[in-house]
Amino acid sequence: MNLSDSQTGGPAPRRVSAMEAVLDHLRGAIERGRYAIGDKLPSEAELCRTLEVSRPVLREALRALQTMGLTVSRTGKGTFVVANTVEDPTFGDYAASDLLEVRRHIEIPVAGYAALRRTPENLDHLAHLLDRMERETDTTAWVAMDTLFHLTVAEAAQNPVFRRVIEEIRDALARQSAFLNELGGRREQSNREHRAIVEALVDGSEHDAVEAMSHHLDRVETTLTDIVRPQRTDTPTEGGPEA
Repeated sequence: MNLSDSQTGGPAPRRVSAMEAVLDHLRGAIERGRYAIGDKLPSEAELCRTLEVSRPVLREALRALQTMGLTVSRTGKGTFVVANTVEDPTFGDYAASDLLEVRRHIEIPVAGYAALRRTPENLDHLAHLLDRMERETDTTAWVAMDTLFHLTVAEAAQNPVFRRVIEEIRDALARQSAFLNELGGRREQSNREHRAIVEALVDGSEHDAVEAMSHHLDRVETTLTDIVRPQRTDTPTEGGPEA
C-alpha cells in the first residue's frame, strides 16, 4: 500500500501530504473499530512497511492522532487507542475549545486597541514580519513567526498584560498553528488574514481591526472543525486511501 501524495477533488484542490494520507488511514481504522479502545497499534516498523512511508512521516501522523485524543504513546510500550471519536484536540496544556474561547475574548479587543495605540515602530515590525511570513516555505519557521505575529499585535496595544496572556498560550498557539497548517493547508489563507489585520492597524481603524481579527479566528475555528469532523462523501475501505 503506497500512501504517497495524492490530489483531492473539489473546486479548489490542494495536495494531500503523505502524512495526511497516513493519518486519515489510521484514524479511519480506529473510527471503524479495526483498532478498538485499548488496542495497541502495530509497531512503527510494521506500519512503515505496510503503508510504504518513512518513519518521520509516520511519526508525524502518530503525533496528530495523539493531539486528536485518539491515542496515547507509552514509552517503551507503543501507541494505544484511547478513544474512537475526536472530541476536542489538545495543544500542549490547553484544549482547542478553551484556547479559542480565550483568544476571542483577548485577541479581538486587543486588535482594536492596537489600531488606536500602535506606534510607527510597531507597524514597521509587523510589516517586516508579514513580508517574511509570506516568503517563508519552511513550516517550522513559519509557525514560529505566526506566534510572534500575534505577540507583536498584543505589544501594539501598549498594555503589557495583553502580551503576557499571549505569551502564556504561545506554545499552544504554535502547536495549533502547526496542526492547522499541516492538516488544513492554512498558511496562505492565514497570511492573507494577517495582512488584513496589519492594513487595519496602519489605517488606525478600530472597527476594521476588530473585524479582521474576528474573521481570522472564525477561519481558524472552521478549519479546526473541518479536521475534527470531516464531511466524508464515501465509505473508506480497510485498505485506506488510494495513492
